[in-house]
Amino acid sequence: MPQSLSNVLIHTVFSTKNRTPAFTDHTLRTETHSYLAGVAKTLDCFPISIGGVEDHVHLLTTLSRTITIADFIKETKRVTTNWLKKEKQIENFQWQAGYGCFSVSESNRESVIQYITNQEEHHKTMSFQDEYRKICEKYRVNLNEKFVWE
Repeated sequence: MPQSLSNVLIHTVFSTKNRTPAFTDHTLRTETHSYLAGVAKTLDCFPISIGGVEDHVHLLTTLSRTITIADFIKETKRVTTNWLKKEKQIENFQWQAGYGCFSVSESNRESVIQYITNQEEHHKTMSFQDEYRKICEKYRVNLNEKFVWE
């Protein structure tokens, strides 16, 4: 077959370092989500939905055939950190070292989009830690909390 095709959807979640509420300003949060989408596009990973609250983000993107998950997230964090520090004057900004990345079937695409879109409402009743535990449980990922909550 001369052409290589793929449609791999990933739901990525990561927090600010120590879950610092860096995005309390709604305008900054929206700009950061847009910037994350631009970085994903640059990496040939199509952004489908990006959202989050004060201390973490959710990204639903495709995964390019030419990049690893680790490189996608490393580069996304690196570029947005530089942008937040230089362009938005948030000198001490850092993302947490780790991340969660979960495969999404095409049949679940819309429900994940809704989940990401409703983050603000969702977090009125659930903490980031409880949300992350629930996501890991849903995807059958063994969570060692000793190493997650930096």
